[in-house]
Amino acid sequence: MRDLAEWKGVPWPRLEMVTTGEQYLHAVRNFGTALVSWDWDFPGFWAVRDELRRRDAVFDWEERSSLFLAEMRLRPDLADLWPLPEGMSLSLNGTSPFGGPDSEPEDDCTEEELDRMVAALGPLNMNATWDCGWRGLSDSKGCGVELCLNSVWVNQHAEPAPGEFGVLVSLGSRVARTPAGQAWVRDLRLSLGEPRIG
Repeated sequence: MRDLAEWKGVPWPRLEMVTTGEQYLHAVRNFGTALVSWDWDFPGFWAVRDELRRRDAVFDWEERSSLFLAEMRLRPDLADLWPLPEGMSLSLNGTSPFGGPDSEPEDDCTEEELDRMVAALGPLNMNATWDCGWRGLSDSKGCGVELCLNSVWVNQHAEPAPGEFGVLVSLGSRVARTPAGQAWVRDLRLSLGEPRIG
């Protein structure tokens, strides 16, 4: 990526939501906590919240409109919660080494920080996204790369698919179908699959 991208610093990667039990068990081994959120309108919200409190798994609760946020301790005995109920999500974006409470996606990181992040991803267990501007293209909006690990990319999002791995290269919607974008893909000389929408 370093040879193909135009950037002044190293972009800060973002992790996708933890969507499979395999990803959760990997997170337990490599992270202490994660941000869990719920839409309190989904069926069963109160029962799940009460169960997490009973197990002493969450702390630092915060309520925003119809959304509850909490820091959750990651422990193997919570694996029986998977798959997560509808309306509940688990994010590692604010968990070291993937930033802290004040980290922003547009922040740059050092190569040492990036090495720690790649080590924490483990052997193809988590989805990660890097935004960048590709060298030779006129517009960087929507450009980047996503590691699709234990998931597959479908229209506009990744879906869990244990054992499936891939890399999604995004040129952004403004450039992808232009002659310059098509020439960039051709000149890249990588074996790429069919284009995806989004």
